[in-house]
Parts: sequence; C-alpha cells; structure tokens
Amino acid sequence: MDDNLDEVESQEMIKHLLVAADRYAMERMKLMCESILSKWLDIESVTTTLALADQHHCEKLKHACIAFINSSDAKDLVESKGYEHLKRACPDVFVDIWERAAKSRKL
Repeated sequence: MDDNLDEVESQEMIKHLLVAADRYAMERMKLMCESILSKWLDIESVTTTLALADQHHCEKLKHACIAFINSSDAKDLVESKGYEHLKRACPDVFVDIWERAAKSRKL
C-alpha cells in the first residue's frame, strides 16, 4: 500500500512540476514531465491527466491520454472518479477523443 501511495504522491508532484514548467516556459522540463506522466496512465488517472494536458497545451501527453482512453473499456472510464471532472473542466476534449477513435477504427 505504501508503494501505491508513493506513486500517487509522485504523480501529483510531477503534475505540479508540469504546471510550473508551463508557467515559466521551461519546455524541456515540461516534455520530461509529459513523458513520465504518459507512462503512469491508468483508468483512474487518465481523465485528470488529460484535463491537465489540455489546460497546459501538452500535445504529446494529450495524445497519450486519448490513445489510452480509446484502448480502454468505456464503462470503466465513465465510472472513474475523474470522468466528471473532465466533463466539467474540458468538454471540448471529447471532440478530440471521438475524432481519434473514428480515425483509428477507420469507420
């Protein structure tokens, strides 16, 4: 359980670093944070991470989140804690999700 708590605390720290890197135009730091967060995506964190990526113009992280969402079970995603936050904070991001899902499925 301590390992899981440490991971959650580490994710939160990296998210705060990303926000600071964006604020102070530290592009290399921002890219490093995006890379780390991309590797830690799971069904509980992906929606809040996507909102963060959208708000701070992190295209690589945003693409990683959308790819994760498109490969996940939609029912699990909708039931996650962060889903309502994403709907409120970044409703426009759902257009990106649908467009990428449609392109990847070649409807």
